[in-house]
Amino acid sequence: MADSLLQTTVVGSYPQPDWLVNRDMLSKVVPRTRLKEIWRVAEPFLQQAQDDATLLAIRDMERAGLDIITDGEMRRESYSNHFATALEGIDLERPGFVTARSGKTAVPRVVGKIRRTRPVEVRDMQFLRANTAKPAKITLPGPFTMGQQVQDDFYKDPVAMCMDYAQAVNEEAHELVKAGADVIQLDEPWLRNNPDEAKRYAVKVINRALEGITVPTVVHLCFGYAAVVPGLSKPTGYSFLPQLADTIAQQISIESAQPKIDLGVLKDLAPKKVMLGVIDLNDPEIETPQKIAERIRAGLKYLPPDKLLPAPDCGMKYLPRTTAFGKLKALAEGAAIVRKELS
Repeated sequence: MADSLLQTTVVGSYPQPDWLVNRDMLSKVVPRTRLKEIWRVAEPFLQQAQDDATLLAIRDMERAGLDIITDGEMRRESYSNHFATALEGIDLERPGFVTARSGKTAVPRVVGKIRRTRPVEVRDMQFLRANTAKPAKITLPGPFTMGQQVQDDFYKDPVAMCMDYAQAVNEEAHELVKAGADVIQLDEPWLRNNPDEAKRYAVKVINRALEGITVPTVVHLCFGYAAVVPGLSKPTGYSFLPQLADTIAQQISIESAQPKIDLGVLKDLAPKKVMLGVIDLNDPEIETPQKIAERIRAGLKYLPPDKLLPAPDCGMKYLPRTTAFGKLKALAEGAAIVRKELS
């Protein structure tokens, strides 16, 4: 029984190799539109190179001892643009702009009805499933977040637009389950950027996106990548969290290691499972397994062990690969320490 407790996982991304992407360029932006110049490999060979990088990510996660792995998101320029720019209704040639934390940012411009016309991540999931026997998770950008990352020149109604995003996500998610996904995760970091808007309709569109999905589902929210949002500027509490108890997602993923949030908020999420961030991605040092165990025990003061899944705070793509691997190995070993205490 104890072996099934405290299952370790990643939020999604893992560092892309230097031979695959220009990491200097990557460090300066989280692209919303396409950024094809970030790839170091020519187009005719790019898919093969991305497949090779994906195999490296899979093997690293397996070697680290994680229980639930992903494909590392090796094929993505960012967590959201890979899917968001593949939908109909977007003008990619003439992007729009929104103001984000980092200033004015180029974003997809919505010029027509949002529709999914083709599979986007299905081959990614098939490749992952063919290359691991481990439980496998794949992530999609959430409909609320995608709706916040566009210039709307068509709908003039954010709810209607986000419901169409939710429909597109739902269609993709169903195909990902058929392709072998054991877990589907929606990335919704913008829930906390615009909590007033989120309170109006975020639960509604998230539930539409996850409708009918039969495998475990996760909603991930965070304060932003550590490489983009330094530790001192992160708040110590979420402005939109208890409301997620009303979603149909079985798991909620939150960061807690870097911002050091009050874990009393976990009580607000009952009866959900919580993917708890116990790896600080702003810290260049690799945590010891004992430090990870200590953070897991802190979460267990508020959650039973069958409701807690230890994970990094956020995606790991901005870390050096050796650091990311070391932190994941410490995560698995730290969870094993606490698991032994529970047996």
